[in-house]
Amino acid sequence: MTRIAMSAPALSFVIPLYNSAATIGSLVKEIESLSVEGGHEIVLVNDGSADRTGEICRSLVRDARLPITYIEHARNFGEHNAVLTGWRHARGAYVVNLDDDSQNPPAEAVRLWQHAVREQLDVVFGHYDVKQHSLFRNFGSWLTNRMTDWALDKPPGFYLSSFRCVSGFITQQVAAYTGPYPYLDGLLLQVTQRIGSIKVRHDKRTAGESGYTFRRLLRLWLSAWLNFSLVPLRAATFLGLVTAAGGLVGFVFVVWLWSQNRGPAYGWGWVTSAVMLFSGAQLVMLGLIGEYLGRMFLTVNQRPQAVVREVVSTGSEPFSTGINS
Repeated sequence: MTRIAMSAPALSFVIPLYNSAATIGSLVKEIESLSVEGGHEIVLVNDGSADRTGEICRSLVRDARLPITYIEHARNFGEHNAVLTGWRHARGAYVVNLDDDSQNPPAEAVRLWQHAVREQLDVVFGHYDVKQHSLFRNFGSWLTNRMTDWALDKPPGFYLSSFRCVSGFITQQVAAYTGPYPYLDGLLLQVTQRIGSIKVRHDKRTAGESGYTFRRLLRLWLSAWLNFSLVPLRAATFLGLVTAAGGLVGFVFVVWLWSQNRGPAYGWGWVTSAVMLFSGAQLVMLGLIGEYLGRMFLTVNQRPQAVVREVVSTGSEPFSTGINS
């Protein structure tokens, strides 16, 4: 194994991996070829891949031309959980997140870092002129950003993306979060307002397909709304008030009709529709409350955010940790 100097670098590349065997090798080689003043390192987090990702990453560590740390999760915990694990092992003054599909060019990541340093920003997001995702993924990103306009304390219309550069100080603050349902953008916006964005290139995927299914996107949306905002509860309260007000108006109207000895004959269909309407509204509100309570229950019972099985880095031997991140 090549011995690499382990002084703290200027920039860390943190890459969460899920079934990335076809793409991670070329991506790491491209990062190794970059010239970064102050040096750079790579942190790879294997989030429960079922292919040869782990085997390939270990060979990349053995043949590394710059410091590489490989971390393996005991199972799949999700992209945001994997990024937090990577942030805890990153040593750079700034940290850039890259997807594992080679759609975020490493040279553009260096531009994010340079902009952050030049403008003294804590967070810089990459904003895509043209996105090369599928229609489903693009719609999911659009919907997530519209939802976070309401749920999070961010400038309206400000585009949030997983391609971001964050200062080491901020990553340390955010990595202190141990809840089982992290949402990185919500955590970042809780600790800093020194954020910016620049336009970056977005390349086509070189292999494989996106791991973001509807279920994963739904989980991400719930984390954004329920973990960092009271908007759903307030919306449920508003819906309850509107429903109650409508019921009160209807009651007054029925009493007035009764006093006038007139009015339509209300049958089973009308009553059933009214009961279903009010019962549905109640179930929606109870479901929201239950989701909040369920997440609180899992947090109090210390459901692990991630479990690290193994850490391998340049200049060291692999060791198992079993640490809950």
